Amino acid sequence: MAVLSGLIRVMEKAARKAGQRLRRDFGEIEHLQVSRKGPADFVSKADQAAERTLWDELRAARPDWGFELEEGGTIPGAEGKPRFIIDPLDGTSNFLHGIPHFAISIAVQEPRLDGKGWGEVTAALVYQPVTDESFWAEKSRGAWLQDKRLRVSGRRHLDEALIATGMPFAGHGDFGEWTRIFAAIGPQVAGIRRFGSAALDLAWVAAGRYDGFWESGLKPWDSAAGCLLVREAGGFVTNFKGISDPICAAQVLAGNDALHSRLHKLVAGALK
Repeated sequence: MAVLSGLIRVMEKAARKAGQRLRRDFGEIEHLQVSRKGPADFVSKADQAAERTLWDELRAARPDWGFELEEGGTIPGAEGKPRFIIDPLDGTSNFLHGIPHFAISIAVQEPRLDGKGWGEVTAALVYQPVTDESFWAEKSRGAWLQDKRLRVSGRRHLDEALIATGMPFAGHGDFGEWTRIFAAIGPQVAGIRRFGSAALDLAWVAAGRYDGFWESGLKPWDSAAGCLLVREAGGFVTNFKGISDPICAAQVLAGNDALHSRLHKLVAGALK
């Protein structure tokens, strides 16, 4: 059985508290007041309230740490201290349409030793309020679902693989790029799914539910936690060029060793 560190306990407590509010608001979705941030990009009072809850809880536990918030922006911490990277509601469109597939994503990123920017992600938690599933990982301690150790899928052949993706939508993403990649991958695999939450997609790759994942145009709060989950579950996460950054966001390609290699060849060929 996994023993949760003090940091993961803090993160999970915050996520569960915010998740209670999200579950309540999800049950009364028709009463939410929704404002439009941009084309097909919505933010609700539920989103803002969840972020505030996470901020309050994490700030109380780690008062000198910084924050990178989807809604609240960058809040510096004390020099040399880590920061929390937070998406309070990944899958907002699902939430607002009454689709029970969304998550809270929290990651911890360390400052670089040379003091120039940010380095590796060392802790991660993706919490699904509807199913009460808590996916978490710490560097060198593995990835877990509650107290169950996670491993990426062991499938080695694309024709057996179920691949997840995120699709461009109004005002967001490169339709031409996505179409070329889909045309290369689609005929080779057993299926492709688009469920609308990158954080959960990556958590499900870590859990072996999906065999691989690709998407571009994400933000750090979308993928920071998920990248660590996949890596600690024995998988690989890179950009489309095969480069492994601490947080793959602008381009994300994930899978086990064999499938990641095959997917990378297909993506690289599609984008020549």
